[in-house]
Amino acid sequence: MSSLKVSVRNLQKSFGHGDSKVEVLKSVNLQIKAGETLALTGKSGSGKSTLLSLMAGLDFPDQGEIIIEDKNISLMKERELTLFRASHIGIIFQQFHLVSTLNALENVLLPMELLRRPNAMDKARELLESVGLSHRSDHLPSELSGGECQRVAIARALSINPSILFADEPSGNLDEETGERVMDLLFKMVETTRTTMVLVTHDPDLAKRCSRIVHLEHGSLL
Repeated sequence: MSSLKVSVRNLQKSFGHGDSKVEVLKSVNLQIKAGETLALTGKSGSGKSTLLSLMAGLDFPDQGEIIIEDKNISLMKERELTLFRASHIGIIFQQFHLVSTLNALENVLLPMELLRRPNAMDKARELLESVGLSHRSDHLPSELSGGECQRVAIARALSINPSILFADEPSGNLDEETGERVMDLLFKMVETTRTTMVLVTHDPDLAKRCSRIVHLEHGSLL
């Protein structure tokens, strides 16, 4: 098996039409190895979140291709891509995106139930314990702090044993102390599970914790 986890080739993405068209990504090429932790940095509007959304299969490029585990996701139909993303890709958002009507345990359990994974409940309980929230398993997101919600989101993202984990400013909505604790937990879990991770961040100290840093400026990688 190749040590290459993700290959991005000549990726281009624009938004708008005609005179209002804005070129967000310009012929981006990027190779990510298995087990690597990659920080994607750049100013606001540089295209970081757009690139991450494309790699995560949440949006489609105008041109170029994205290969994950030898599968070209840019050629997949929407249903095929949804199934591939559900079973191979973990995503942690700045806004948490937990299901408000499900408690912490149910939120972690959900991706595994959708994939009909065996022993899903045991795995969900184990993950909640690993993020220090077994005592909050029956609490709804509205009853949890921001830091607790992000810890649930980390457990949920890792529940499917993803091929790659994408994290978009995961500490952006947390205060400095809470964010630091949550990031300590994220890096510990990624290291323990040897998960490949792409982290979008504007924090240079957080970026330095990754094994490699790439910088986007005006839609191009420097």
